[in-house]
Amino acid sequence: MREGDRQAGVRTAALKRKHQLCGAHVESGDRPGEHLHDCDVAASGPCCWLEQTMPRKRKLLAQLSALQNTSSFPQINAVEQLNTTPGADSSPKSSKYFMIEKKNSPQLQEDFFNQPCVSLAKSFLGQILVRKLPDGRELWGRIVETEAYLGGEDEASHSKGGKQTQRNAAMFMKPGTLYVYQIYGIYFCMNVSSQGEGAAVLLRSLEPLQGLDAMRELRSASRKAPSRLLKDWQLCNGPSKLCQAFGIDKAFDQRDLTQDAAIWMVPGQDPPGEQDVVATTRIGIGNRGEWAQKPLRFYLRGNRFVSVVDKKIEREMAARAHSPGS
Repeated sequence: MREGDRQAGVRTAALKRKHQLCGAHVESGDRPGEHLHDCDVAASGPCCWLEQTMPRKRKLLAQLSALQNTSSFPQINAVEQLNTTPGADSSPKSSKYFMIEKKNSPQLQEDFFNQPCVSLAKSFLGQILVRKLPDGRELWGRIVETEAYLGGEDEASHSKGGKQTQRNAAMFMKPGTLYVYQIYGIYFCMNVSSQGEGAAVLLRSLEPLQGLDAMRELRSASRKAPSRLLKDWQLCNGPSKLCQAFGIDKAFDQRDLTQDAAIWMVPGQDPPGEQDVVATTRIGIGNRGEWAQKPLRFYLRGNRFVSVVDKKIEREMAARAHSPGS
């Protein structure tokens, strides 16, 4: 072998060994690309000195470096593919570890609650009440029955005559505030404040949608003696029943439905039309003169989760619907 050929072979072998050392740093824990390209930007590095003295080998060196880049990190690439949704942005923010949990549905805000009492009582029908239990489970119920209590001249209202007490203070707070009070010393009823001095809407009945097993547990825990298993329509068909099923007690009084983390409302999917709403008298208000006869209770016609059905009014509505010109 000629002396010139032998020296060229020695230089080529030395060049390869230097670049293998560069790749070894990556395998020992350096971040990808952190060391491989140091020799490209630091003129004093050993690899750069070889490149400057052997310009004819630069193409070969580039190919060797590219081969190391594609073969040194197969596991990293695989993990990135697992954490990236197909067809989505492949940056780290697309990873499931960077996702922020959000509520599935938009929450009803203050502008919804900020309406006159009767209007709010009707608007509640079809909306969804959501209760998040301490263990993380969520209970969902569709509002199917309400009652309006106007305050002022309303003889059946706790705030009649503008009377404000420690008990009914929530009725005078901003719209969307919960007013929870106790009856018979053991049961609770839940109301929501509206526009109007001392006005609020009583939630009378819900149609259970989610978390029915938890509702049964809560209803059972509130009952003294063992009893038969409650049917779905029996879980929330009354103001005290729905409070039991949703774990509502005096601790929820004066809470804000637009801000609270344990209870809120979301829009229903199919808002009822005027022809679907029955307006009739309120339940259990005793002898309150003309106010006992005012149609301030509202419910969804034909819904089996309503507490008390007014068949007479429903027949009258059906007759009007089928009359000529209607």
